[in-house]
Amino acid sequence: MFPQSSESPSALLQGLNPEQLAAVTWPPQSALVLAGAGSGKTRVLTTRIAWLLQTQQAGVHSIMAVTFTNKAAKEMQMRLGAMVPVNVRAMWLGTFHGLCHRFLRLHHRDAGLSSAFQILDSGDQLALVKRMLKALNIAEEIIAPRSLQGFINAQKENGLRASALHAPDPHTHRMIECYAEYDKICQREGVVDFAELMLRSYELLQSNETLRLHYQNRFNHILVDEFQDTNKLQYAWLKLMAGDSAAVFAVGDDDQSIYRFRGAHVGNMTALMREFQIEAPIKLEQNYRSVGNILAAANAVIENNDERLGKNLRTDAEAGEKIRFLSAPSDFDEAQFVIDEAKSLQREGWPLNETAVLYRSNAQSRVIEQALFRAGVPYKIYGGLRFYERQEIKHALAYLRLAVNPDDDNAFLRVINVPPRGIGARTVENLQTASGEQGVSLWQAACNAGAKATKVAAFVRLIESFRNQIGQLNLAEIMVGIVKDSGLIEFYQTQKGDNQDRLDNLDELINAAVEFKPEESNFEILPENAAADPAFPVLAFLSNAALESGENQAGEGEEAVQLMTVHASKGLEFNAVFLTGMEEGRFPSEMSLAERGGLEEERRLMYVAITRARKRLYITMAQQRMLHGQTQFGIVSRFVEEIPPEVLHYLSPKKQSFDSFGFDTPKPRRTDIRAAETYQADKTYGGFRIGQNVRHAKFGTGVIIEAVDKGESARLTINFGKQGVKELDTKFAKLEAV
Repeated sequence: MFPQSSESPSALLQGLNPEQLAAVTWPPQSALVLAGAGSGKTRVLTTRIAWLLQTQQAGVHSIMAVTFTNKAAKEMQMRLGAMVPVNVRAMWLGTFHGLCHRFLRLHHRDAGLSSAFQILDSGDQLALVKRMLKALNIAEEIIAPRSLQGFINAQKENGLRASALHAPDPHTHRMIECYAEYDKICQREGVVDFAELMLRSYELLQSNETLRLHYQNRFNHILVDEFQDTNKLQYAWLKLMAGDSAAVFAVGDDDQSIYRFRGAHVGNMTALMREFQIEAPIKLEQNYRSVGNILAAANAVIENNDERLGKNLRTDAEAGEKIRFLSAPSDFDEAQFVIDEAKSLQREGWPLNETAVLYRSNAQSRVIEQALFRAGVPYKIYGGLRFYERQEIKHALAYLRLAVNPDDDNAFLRVINVPPRGIGARTVENLQTASGEQGVSLWQAACNAGAKATKVAAFVRLIESFRNQIGQLNLAEIMVGIVKDSGLIEFYQTQKGDNQDRLDNLDELINAAVEFKPEESNFEILPENAAADPAFPVLAFLSNAALESGENQAGEGEEAVQLMTVHASKGLEFNAVFLTGMEEGRFPSEMSLAERGGLEEERRLMYVAITRARKRLYITMAQQRMLHGQTQFGIVSRFVEEIPPEVLHYLSPKKQSFDSFGFDTPKPRRTDIRAAETYQADKTYGGFRIGQNVRHAKFGTGVIIEAVDKGESARLTINFGKQGVKELDTKFAKLEAV
């Protein structure tokens, strides 16, 4: 079935299954290896290189191996060093950016760079952008520095210089002009950003035939890891390096292509087969990670995708336990179930490190973190920050701190120009000088300077408006006002790039305020008789946030439950995995349903989530959860319904599990509902609200689960129970509120 090498058997090949053996000993021609989750991808790629070296089909100088992370490159280098007696450090083995950096160092003159050119990291790049905008006298309100930074990087990753761009509107025209100016400054100062490493290397190869032919003659074998994550520029660079003669050995899994938002183009896999005359991919379908029932679920879900090359994972392991599915009454019940089960697993001897809790978006971690905190279970956020440590949350809480204590200089400095309001560094320095000379806080110095500095005066009035709400409004209403009136929502909405997580986190902060019960907070951190203070709820909330931020985060080497987004989990594996928030509109996300190819990418993400589990998988959903400060109702995700019923074990939720969590059944107080309604003033769709019960003449009674504003009307997604989920336009559907 597969062509075999004519070389004699080697110790390198011991233990390889037939598909792995076929891949490792493939003739010196291009190949695409579809490596399923847990199929030994790294072993195949590394052994392929060792095989080429041992059989003298290639030397260390004629092989290029490309990875996506430095960690993967170092691991490959270590494995190779143990497998073959050659100096693997002489090989071109590294990340795309690392190899392009090496290339530009060698040919800096041809690339128009000085020999001492330096690389800008993300922070340095942002600082340069800010400096440039200031020199151009462009206020941050007109062009946000992070927005411009994202714009520049996106254009470079698409292989486009400013001169190749066309502006559909005046704002984009100004962004393009700034991009051109940014490139001039970088060239003058002898610096390059990460995106520039890739783009300039590509441009040099494209324009310099002598160099291009040199490398095409040198590298007879180009091996690429995680090929499904390559973007269009990276693939174009690889093609220039390969030319017509090099054998490209690409390893990847189209079913695990989940980084479209970063520019990954899964179509590169079919393009590779077409352009490098690869008749059929080699499929690694033997899974060495998960038990049979978990693989059955993964296979069943992913086969619903149309645009895939196709493979089916299998295992020699036992079927194992069925996948446990829980439909919890609420997100609190869901979180408590996760904690109870994690503690039960620990009692059974499963290390906490081998238990992972996955969620689709970062905002979902808040309720789970709170449950872990109250239960005293140590945890770690993998690849991210804990809820109360996230930038947007710290900004919002800084405003809340100023509302109860305007003399808090740290909070003052954090938000005086966040969002940008034209208060520059010199103004802040002047306030700090005045504060020191007068022996007063920065707030008092700002009040004294208000008549002279109109922008500072506007900030003072904003904080005063929040201060006046203490004792007049409840915590939830104050939090809603801060999130909206501070400008944080508008700021993140207008920033370039994907800021939906930040907006979701601000929503979740409002949820936390709605749910918070001051009387259940930690009194020892508050002054005596604090409950009589009108500011007591705010003080208690801030103290609680500070405690949750500082407690229960496991130290280095300490066992802890692992919390992470599904995206962050790729490449990892655990004995037990909890996949939470499995409701339609949450996973798959509502946004993905409106995007071309979005649902297929979400399904690939589900496939990744399922295949992280070795022995036990839990899938949970909440029938209701707090969203945007309101209780909303959810239905089970279509992805759960795609899993064969025979591999699922349906769990019944425990009654009154809130008691063990420290909460009563969450019934929003009337004032909290009013706060939520204030926040949701722009969340009315054609006269209806998400979570509202409605009646339709044909479909009967249903619950609105999602909505999209269409101006004069709205498109409502309604769960009609046995009639299914329908999308109806309020302009045409005769809906009656129940």
